[in-house]
Amino acid sequence: MSNSSTAIWVIGSINTDMVVKAGKLPSPGETVLGGEFLMNPGGKGANQAVAAARLGSAVAMVACVGRDVFGDEAIAGLKDELVDCSHVYRDDSRASGVALISVDEKGENHIVVAPGANSSLSLQHIEQSFNHIPDNSLIMLQLEIPLNTVCHVLKLARQKNCKIILDPAPARELPDTVFQNLFLITPNQSEAAMLTGIDIENSNAAKTAAEQLLEMGANNVALTLGEQGVILASPRGIEVIAAPAVSALDSTAAGDCFNGALATALVRGATLNEAIEFACHAASIAVTRLGAQNAMPREQELESFA
Repeated sequence: MSNSSTAIWVIGSINTDMVVKAGKLPSPGETVLGGEFLMNPGGKGANQAVAAARLGSAVAMVACVGRDVFGDEAIAGLKDELVDCSHVYRDDSRASGVALISVDEKGENHIVVAPGANSSLSLQHIEQSFNHIPDNSLIMLQLEIPLNTVCHVLKLARQKNCKIILDPAPARELPDTVFQNLFLITPNQSEAAMLTGIDIENSNAAKTAAEQLLEMGANNVALTLGEQGVILASPRGIEVIAAPAVSALDSTAAGDCFNGALATALVRGATLNEAIEFACHAASIAVTRLGAQNAMPREQELESFA
């Protein structure tokens, strides 16, 4: 049973990340000799849950893993981070999800995900979990679970007047109904390009894409531009929020850290602008470290933003 004080509900994926760092990312057909191999807990949902929990939020995870060692370790790791796993389901027939990640010397990455049991997160699982999700909760969503499951979450969340943050990753086309009454959508450049059809080559194009996402039905848009910061589009207009300048080592966790930190700030009463500034600062710490969940900063590292 989830704690009634749960502030953030994350509905999404749990993976194991298999990471190789190399001097450059391979071109099609090219083999590159890499360096150290790391195996880390991951999945966009789990990453965002850990990001929020490390910053002091009460977080519950809704997900599905296989009945295997990867699933066992993922659940144990989330519990160690004080994430409520009462609604993490097990699939006896599918392996837990895995992500294959290559990272170059500039911190850029390529990621291929084998979803495994993430694809088994069903409408029935969602309905069961929503029996425990209070009205007006903050819900975080991504796209590493089936799209029909995402749409069902949105339907039930709207019925309970929940505040929804959608990270539209991995990038894919979405039905128009997904955007209706979303509190916030947080695409990066490639995801915004996929959703809008706009080739985002500069800041003006990014602003146009953010405005189009508003027209598609989202209440607010935070279009992330990496080291260039975030474009916030809302009914009040367009604003560019700067990101701290750092030397990036690994950008794998940046988006998930941003979303988890943003949610944490919002449930503590921050305005959306303040929450995005806090999230940019948190993500700027995460990119200076290798890995996903291991890279997430802890609350004391952001005390200046408390």
